[in-house]
Amino acid sequence: MKEITILSGKGGAGKTSVTAAIASVAKSSVFCDCDVDAADLHLIFEPDVKETNTFYGAWVASIDEDKCTNCGICESYCRFDAIHYKEEGGLYINPFQCEGCRLCERVCPVGAITSQRSENNFWYVSETRFGPFVHAKMGPGEENSGKLVTRVRQKAREIATDMKAEFIINDGPPGIGCSAISSVTGVDAVLLVVEPTRSGLHDAERLANLVRSFNIPLFAFINKDDINPDVSQDIKKYLQQNNIALLGGWSFDENIIESMIDKKSIVEYAPETKTAGTIKDVWQALKEFLVGDAVQAYKT
Repeated sequence: MKEITILSGKGGAGKTSVTAAIASVAKSSVFCDCDVDAADLHLIFEPDVKETNTFYGAWVASIDEDKCTNCGICESYCRFDAIHYKEEGGLYINPFQCEGCRLCERVCPVGAITSQRSENNFWYVSETRFGPFVHAKMGPGEENSGKLVTRVRQKAREIATDMKAEFIINDGPPGIGCSAISSVTGVDAVLLVVEPTRSGLHDAERLANLVRSFNIPLFAFINKDDINPDVSQDIKKYLQQNNIALLGGWSFDENIIESMIDKKSIVEYAPETKTAGTIKDVWQALKEFLVGDAVQAYKT
């Protein structure tokens, strides 16, 4: 069983479109949406949810007004400026400023403060026309997205092991933050989706540095490579200088837009197009790398 994560240095580069297209040609696979902060792969997959689970987030404190004596000790100890006096009197804790350290709970002399874990995050196990799918949804302003990514990946591995799947394919989050790190640790390869803009190249460079720090094989794919030929050439030059294999690219294709509207991958929507054919070649190249001895050779 091999695991690959599809990433982009910035949002909107086309990562999910590429993931959905690969899902259409990959067999014996389990799919995982690691972009838990802004998941959207389910819009194409149209999953049939079989299992719903709560992911408990950060601690949030609250004050029982019936017990509180308004002594102000908690306010003096709070280093996040989360505890305030109300205009009509009495103390309250702003849940958006509370960092969940729980110090106020410990210093309160009358036990008026309690803390609870946030229950506004969920992860799901679903069936789709492409195969099993593990995905999640975080509430606005919630924390620990990296931990949630780890949880959905663990479940995907359990499912893949039980069904003896050959591949796990992760749709990763944009950027280089905690959730991106959680989506690449321990995978066998990363496919970097780049758009030909200056910001796209800059952020791709940052992401490439992150992936290389984990000694993970890295491949690239340029989306809409014809909209800015000069930057596309700069991207190709960067990839060549850094020994990152360019597996292919898409020109701007209105069929991709139409396929998204129709909740289909480009391979499903327009299977005879050059765009669909490109993704088949990309997956074949990735599969040949993953199933051979190349992964171990790269890491050693």
